[in-house]
Amino acid sequence: MILFISDLHLQEERPDITRAFFRFLQETAVTAKALYILGDFFEVWIGDDAVTPFHLEVAAALKQLTDSGCKIYLMHGNRDFLLGKQFCRQAGCTLLADPTLLPHNGENILLMHGDSLCTDDRDYQRMKCLLRNPLSLFVLRHLPLKTRQKLAGDLRAQSRNRTRMKAADITDVNPDAVLQAMQRYSVRTLIHGHTHRPATHQLPIGQRIVLGDWDSHGWYLRLEHDQLALESFAL
Repeated sequence: MILFISDLHLQEERPDITRAFFRFLQETAVTAKALYILGDFFEVWIGDDAVTPFHLEVAAALKQLTDSGCKIYLMHGNRDFLLGKQFCRQAGCTLLADPTLLPHNGENILLMHGDSLCTDDRDYQRMKCLLRNPLSLFVLRHLPLKTRQKLAGDLRAQSRNRTRMKAADITDVNPDAVLQAMQRYSVRTLIHGHTHRPATHQLPIGQRIVLGDWDSHGWYLRLEHDQLALESFAL
């Protein structure tokens, strides 16, 4: 069994989500051979040098799972793209590129966070290009901790304000971008998060499965016996 989750947005202010995640690890993920976390695992990540006891507790829970034999793979999201190798070593997980191809039964499954598919949100895409530029990443990682904390808070506030003002279709994926990505990588299944719109979409060339965000419910996708099932549970 392989499990996929995304958009937990873990933060100290939401202990209910953290408790639900730990319960998920202990009761569900412990029986899996692999767990894929497709971005926005944390609400914000300003650098591996800014870890708190909360982050260490999450890393320890992940390490306990990997020690039991379940492999964990972690992909950057738009909230935690500064998450680095130090945390992954502490958690015993492997950092994934976005996108990543997962071989399964002679075919590939395309795994993405999903934000790159929201091409109609041009303001967001411009901001992403700016922040993910190698020079920008270097500068961000070397800013003083307090400066990064303030910058992260400002960016989150701006993001919330922009999202409230935009139409729902602008912040969702672009259908042409989805088809182009699937054709580029020659896949029939695409799994992603980011949009907080959990669903399975049947397409002319296959299927697109959207993982849900963890808020009132936890969401995960189960791949078992060649069947994909999107499931949820109350927190």
